[in-house]
Amino acid sequence: MSRFKSKIAIVTGAGCVAAGWGNGRAMAVRLAEEGAKVLAVDRDQARLDETLSLAGEAAASITTCICDVTDSSSVKAMVQACLQAWGVPDILINNVGGSAAGGPIQLSEQDWDSQIDINLKSVFLTCKHVLPHMVERGSGAIVNVASTSGLRWTGSAQVAYAASKAGVIHLSRVVAVQHAPDGIRVNTVVPGQLHTPMVQARLARQRTGGDVETLLASRVRRIPLGFMGDGRDTASAALYLASDEARFVTGTELVVDGGMTARCD
Repeated sequence: MSRFKSKIAIVTGAGCVAAGWGNGRAMAVRLAEEGAKVLAVDRDQARLDETLSLAGEAAASITTCICDVTDSSSVKAMVQACLQAWGVPDILINNVGGSAAGGPIQLSEQDWDSQIDINLKSVFLTCKHVLPHMVERGSGAIVNVASTSGLRWTGSAQVAYAASKAGVIHLSRVVAVQHAPDGIRVNTVVPGQLHTPMVQARLARQRTGGDVETLLASRVRRIPLGFMGDGRDTASAALYLASDEARFVTGTELVVDGGMTARCD
């Protein structure tokens, strides 16, 4: 397929915390497979190396970049790397994020600040440094990855994660309306209970003491379709929103959760 032939894309969080297909890795590789030139961004080169390995022939269309997306100077340098490697990005996908357990009593102030930085400030900073180039050209598509935790209670207290992901959703709406006259579309993918490498690498330790099967079973019980999606499902949604097929879609959310948020319980 060549949906993205001649397109240039930045994908943050294009590595993965463990072996397998996380959201960012799947999005970066799918974009390259469909014709895009991709700047795959992560803070860990080893994770990006695995992305290149899994990409097969599509790896020729992927350039990697190390970046701390919570640091403005690092993000600015990352955008310059894209300009030098491929040119002005047509597509920006913000996929960096992570959760920390706890409500206001349990969560430390330091962890609160860290969650806001990685989940929300990162989106602000990439938009800040990419948008001027899109505005000058008069076109662009931004896809931000949030979470159903930003829409409703999803089974555990993670107040900073929920608040920051809700912030991503509304930031996207505001930027979408502001920059619609510039030919720039901004939308959000809202994944639900996915089975990604992060579930086994981190969430199982946080919530079930490392018991992956118990965690997976508890997550599946919330999903009307009866199974968990994975990084491929997030990628399919993100690529639609980034594509010309979604030319009349902006300022909205595409929920990818097997019907979970439609339930009232």
